[in-house]
Amino acid sequence: MTKRRYWTCIAGLCLLALPAAPAAYAQADTYPNKAVTIISDSAPGASPDVVVRFIADGLGKIWRQQAVVANRPGANGSIAARAATEAIPDGYTLYFAVGSTFIASPTVAPNLPVKLPRDFLPIGSGAMEPMFVAVSPSLGVSTLPQLIALAKKEPGKISFAVTGVGRMTHLTGELLQERAGIKLLPVPYTGGQAAAFADLASGRVSTTISGYPGIIGSVKAGAVKLIAVASPERLPEFPDLPTVAETIPGFSATGWQVLAAPLGTPQPIISKVSADLIKVESAPGFKERLANIGDYPQVMTPEQTLAFVQKEQETWLPVLQKISGQ
Repeated sequence: MTKRRYWTCIAGLCLLALPAAPAAYAQADTYPNKAVTIISDSAPGASPDVVVRFIADGLGKIWRQQAVVANRPGANGSIAARAATEAIPDGYTLYFAVGSTFIASPTVAPNLPVKLPRDFLPIGSGAMEPMFVAVSPSLGVSTLPQLIALAKKEPGKISFAVTGVGRMTHLTGELLQERAGIKLLPVPYTGGQAAAFADLASGRVSTTISGYPGIIGSVKAGAVKLIAVASPERLPEFPDLPTVAETIPGFSATGWQVLAAPLGTPQPIISKVSADLIKVESAPGFKERLANIGDYPQVMTPEQTLAFVQKEQETWLPVLQKISGQ
């Protein structure tokens, strides 16, 4: 190839590339001009589902277009992840995933964990949901130190209801055992939390880990007893409930969610959705709506979201390796 022909080809390629960036920004200026689908890996009515619907409602008001939540639960999040991966990357399909989708063990869910930005582009965060340690009233303990002492006295005998293998409730229980130096007897429940809480109330199982929405009804009914919360500090709604960190320094475990987009989604659209998400989460009343379901806003930029997820993946890796026997 002659030099003249070489530079002619280069110039032609440059000319072809020039309209791309302005076109993307023009697309962002009119985005969205139709309904936006947000794929969720949570079941309808679950805490993350409530959070994403709060967010969808807020985004819809800003956009003056519908933001429709499409629930794709199952296979520990793999079904939703695949559906979101196969979506056209034009900003009209977004992906709302819980934290365990990003930190799950591949032995539990072969198509997970999802990684950013390898699989999706980060947009922002949803909310944080502290994990609560609950016991059956028949167990005869009222504090976390008492539970730890009993578990050390009877290793492997105190049953632990696992309401989602590989989910944050399960991982928190594993981390608690490791950090406290105890061994509990795991009892998996595949039918959801309702059956586990019924057995907890009757004393068939002794303890479990749960987010606020799943367990508060049983707590108010006196069927189960909260003994600690894994938030970094005591919660305003539970000022008398000790944190796990008061017994095990530095312990923290919370559920969380991330809003992301398929790879190839134009950056201007990512930036617009991120800015609008921050508006929704910073709006008056949003924090209070989340507090009613035991969640707390976690406002983040795409860059902060990426850093947060990567840190969480590093934090939980030793627990995942232990579960999978690596």
